[in-house]
This record gives sequence, C-alpha cells and structure tokens, in this order.
Amino acid sequence: MKVINIDKKDWAGGLEKSQDKYRLFGPVKDNKKGYSEFRELDKGKAPDMDASDSLLSPKSIAFPPSEVILEYTTDEKKEECNQMNVPEKDYSSRAVIGIRPYDAAAFLILKKNFDTSEYRDPYWCDSYEACTFVGLAANKPETTDFSTSTKSGPFDESGLDVLLVDDGKAYLAKVITDKGAAFLDAAGFNAGAGDDASDRIEKLKSKAEKAIQSTVSFDNIGKKSILELYESDLWEDIAFACINCGTCTYVCPTCWCFDIQDEASGNSGKRLKCWDSCMYPLFTVHTTGHNPRDTKVHRVRQRFMHKLKYYLDKYDDGIMCVGCGRCIRSCPVNIDIRNVCEKMNNN
Repeated sequence: MKVINIDKKDWAGGLEKSQDKYRLFGPVKDNKKGYSEFRELDKGKAPDMDASDSLLSPKSIAFPPSEVILEYTTDEKKEECNQMNVPEKDYSSRAVIGIRPYDAAAFLILKKNFDTSEYRDPYWCDSYEACTFVGLAANKPETTDFSTSTKSGPFDESGLDVLLVDDGKAYLAKVITDKGAAFLDAAGFNAGAGDDASDRIEKLKSKAEKAIQSTVSFDNIGKKSILELYESDLWEDIAFACINCGTCTYVCPTCWCFDIQDEASGNSGKRLKCWDSCMYPLFTVHTTGHNPRDTKVHRVRQRFMHKLKYYLDKYDDGIMCVGCGRCIRSCPVNIDIRNVCEKMNNN
C-alpha cells in the first residue's frame, strides 16, 4: 500500500484546501465541558489531533441522536397538504478526520443492522456512503482500551480509507482505498514517505498493541447455549449497582437502538428518528401496558446478552463491541463490560 508523508506544517493548509470538495468532521476540544466531541469543522478550522478519545463516538455523523426523516403539513393551501415528505438532506462528500480505528470499525458493525439484504435504512446508508474515514492510529492507547481482543486494535484498518500515523513532525498516511486516495489528492498531500515508511508504521503498531494490557475472552460464550447464559445466576450481581441511566448505550459506538417519534405544531409536523436505549423501562413497554423487561436485572441482562451472545451467535463475527472502553470510563457505578464478559465466558 502507498504511504504519503504529510508534514505537520502543511496539515492545516491541506485540510482547508480539501474543503473545496469535502465537508470536514473531526474532534474538537470543548474547554468548558472538558472533553472532545466530533463536529463539522468550519472553513479554516483544524481538528484537535492531540485530543483524547471523544466522549461520544463519531457514529452520530451517520446516525444523529435526533434526525427528522419525514415532514408534513395539513395546510390545505399548500400543494403537499396531507403528504409525508422526506426533507432535503445534504449527502455531499464528507471526510471524517482523526477517527480512531476502533470507531471506524464500529461503523461496519452498524452496517449489519442498517444495510441488509432485506432492508436498507436510506438515512444511515446515504450518510455513511458519503463519508471518507481518515483515521488516526492510537500510538498511546487508553488504559481502558481492549480493542485488540475484539478484532480491532489501535492501528486497525478495517473501517478506514486512510490511516494516519503520528511520526513526530509528520503524519504517515497509509492509503487503504480509492476514496482515501481521492481525499489526499484533494488536500494536495502527495509526498512519498520513503521505502522504510511501512516498517516505521509496523514498529509503532507493535509498540501500541503491546501497551494494551486489558483483554477479554469470549471463546466459551459461543459454545454455551442462550438459555444457559440467560438463566445464569450472575445477572443479579452484575445488575445490583446499575441505575439504568443509559450512559453506556449513548457513548457506545456500536449501539443502534432508536425510537420513532412524531411531533406536531399547528398545521405542520415531523417524524423523528431518535436514539433510544435498552436500559430504559419504556423501551419495551407494549401498547397493552405489559413490559417484558420491567426490572433492571432484565434490562442489564438484555444489554450484555445482545452485545456478547446474541450478536456473536447471529453473525459469527466476534462480539458487538470494538473495545474502545468508553462505557467503562463513563459508567457512574463502575460496571465494567470486561468483567461481565469474563464472567459470562468462565461462569
């Protein structure tokens, strides 16, 4: 694969040049809030490439927390009266700069839900397909990072179009796809990185992977029956501290649950697709009032069974987790998915 050398002195100028063809998204540090989040970048605004992992994952770029999917009017003076219409959407080319490799890999998990042979969610798919993912390798992984256990890793290329590796005064840009090459060309990044570039990347990759001490195993989970795990006595202990706040699901890059809501005002209204959480009591309430998961033990069990068992059995492609560690860092009562996975695997 081709490797481009990007001098950091040329970085901001190249990104600004690329904005003639791309909408740019990247991590922005909010000093008041004390954390980074992915936002669309204004002209001349560069992403914070030194920021730690964003609090929320970049999945919102293709799967916003709240998105209008249909609009209507009951105003009889208007031609579109009593029709549900899709609002105009901007699906022009966008480049997601500085996304971590495991966050890019998470989009491949989401794709299994939103883009199937039976159903294609046009809102997610059109947004995703408009993206070029320019990832930033994690030279110094977080202490809660266990991505090497989940078919990902700090230098994983699976969901990326370009992998950037911080090499001190420059970024080594490994071109992975034609989309990635097109973005680098639009930014004017074309300087060769030398014959030893791939070796330098491999050394940094090996160092980063060795720095990850946190691991999980799920080899036995796949061998166990669903009922064996479902009826296990471990769920009471795991759920004891949970307060059902749903934070784990909102920071997770692979959670895909959503709700559909209608809002009306006067003679107009809209239908929205909104993030939802299996940790909330209302998530499974039937119109009859019956709730099949009416206790927190039921809801905690559902979350981890989905992530670590149902997904694994259905797709035979590992667990529904990329090991980013966000849920571990954000949980107010210190529930740790690594410990849950080990209990399910070894119980």
